[in-house]
Amino acid sequence: MRPFSFNKSANITQALTIKKDNTQFIAGGTNLVDLMKKHIAQPENLIDITDVLSDKIENTDNGIRIGAMVRNSALTTDNKILSDYPLIAKAVFAGASAQIRNMASTGGNLLQRTRCPYFYDVSTPCNKRTPGSGCSALQGDNRMSAIIGYSEHCVAVHPSDLCVALAALEARVNIIDKKQKASVIPFKDFHRLPGSEPHLDHNLPSHALITSIDISRNPFNKHCAYLKLRDRDSYAFALVSVAAALHIESNKIMEARLASGGVAHKPWRWLASEAYLKGKEPSIEHFAKAAAIAADEVKPLAGNAFKVPLLKGAIETALQNCLRN
Repeated sequence: MRPFSFNKSANITQALTIKKDNTQFIAGGTNLVDLMKKHIAQPENLIDITDVLSDKIENTDNGIRIGAMVRNSALTTDNKILSDYPLIAKAVFAGASAQIRNMASTGGNLLQRTRCPYFYDVSTPCNKRTPGSGCSALQGDNRMSAIIGYSEHCVAVHPSDLCVALAALEARVNIIDKKQKASVIPFKDFHRLPGSEPHLDHNLPSHALITSIDISRNPFNKHCAYLKLRDRDSYAFALVSVAAALHIESNKIMEARLASGGVAHKPWRWLASEAYLKGKEPSIEHFAKAAAIAADEVKPLAGNAFKVPLLKGAIETALQNCLRN
């Protein structure tokens, strides 16, 4: 790890004022410190923001607000989350280890970088790490790579489990920029597809801070499920994950939400499948058709065709699990 200076900010104004190029904010540091050890991130200065941002989970007029400094582990034990937004807790509990969840911040979770092995191997080309150097995974070992939404410049996938649930629940990201102007980014617009600029993971403006995440009150607490398929039961990133939520009244699906991780550069919504399910009875047959619609959208790479039936089965199972809650 290269030498760097360290500042601890007392408030948002101070943190935004001293933020410069080659400076990075640090909260839990569960991803950033690894990137610094491997010389992928090389900030000259770190700004500790752990005392700057809210660590509260609060009710709002239309739902709930999660402070950016809320630890991931708190999302698995908070009574409001467990009763009204259980999909959040289910997704977080499937991610990382207990030790990491105790350190990781909610805001930082949104800014995780990909776990593509070529991104971490600095001896290989990677457009995400070094723009213009090439994508080693495109013709290389792409077993873990994307099956939808990728480009010739990058086939990496987004690693967060929490973000898959936030995508399904159509969360909103509250931010404040360097001019201290507050604004809101809908979650569907927060992360980017790779296109020709895969080094850009998200649309958070330079030097801006995530302050909190809002989730509107919704009817999905009774029927939701998070399913994560991976190479081992713990401390592994998803091959395919599915966040499923159903609003059911009188044995009819009023609204469905389906999102996946491990399949694209950002959490991916299966909108056509959601549209198919709306108005249907919740049944194994309809769940299978919805999964087939999603599977028809994907275009696997040479090394990850196995993800197609995996995705189809994961969606079917997640939807069935919604009925068991």
